[in-house]
Amino acid sequence: MKKFLIVGNWKMNKTISDSLEIIRSLKKTISNADGNIEIVVCPPFTALHTVNGEIKNSNINLGAQNLFWKTEGAFTGEISPLMIKDVGCTYVLIGHSERKQYFGESDNNINKKINAAFSAGLIPILCIGETLEEREKNMTFDVIKKQLTLALSNLTEKSASLVVIAYEPVWAVGTGNIATLDQIQNVHSFIKKTYSKMYKSVIRSARIIYGGSINLNNISNFVGASNVDGILVGSASLEIEVFTKIIEYFM
Repeated sequence: MKKFLIVGNWKMNKTISDSLEIIRSLKKTISNADGNIEIVVCPPFTALHTVNGEIKNSNINLGAQNLFWKTEGAFTGEISPLMIKDVGCTYVLIGHSERKQYFGESDNNINKKINAAFSAGLIPILCIGETLEEREKNMTFDVIKKQLTLALSNLTEKSASLVVIAYEPVWAVGTGNIATLDQIQNVHSFIKKTYSKMYKSVIRSARIIYGGSINLNNISNFVGASNVDGILVGSASLEIEVFTKIIEYFM
């Protein structure tokens, strides 16, 4: 049975001391979390080591927000998958819309990162989604298919079964807008159908989660929703009381 995955993406927020305060409070309040859910936090790079030390022997896993596809070399400012693994990460976000928007990441480069993550023993959380213009032009499925096909090509069956696919419509990320449940489930169904054609035997184990302005006002929409295997929470994961209450919905 798949565990419901709850991921908190802290983005470029919080100092080391701030991160420590958040994680200590979170660890205390969700210590009795149901075994059917899995919790991941993705702090900034500078706080990964400190947070990892705090969550050992807890029910919280560590994720990074990005990586480079080379293990080492003259790539000033980049972080390799081996470094991320070494600091204690289990997961890594790849292909977030903000990386595409501000840093020009392509689907081909995202594919390199996906494969590099698996080579280092990390589980990638692939972010995909359409812009508002693409949705209004009825291009959503075409965009999703292209992103999936390019980003998740050339995987082994084992790797393909471990991938987490996060549907994050660009028009909903950080905007306060959120897709309707029908929109989400239609896209998730399409993702499952498309991915099952790429890797026929793995669709039962690969998880498809939703992200995009999730908060306490809309979280109830996702409880028991079919085709939704988890959530990717952005700004709401920075407010410990809010994030805790979101998690408690699924406990």
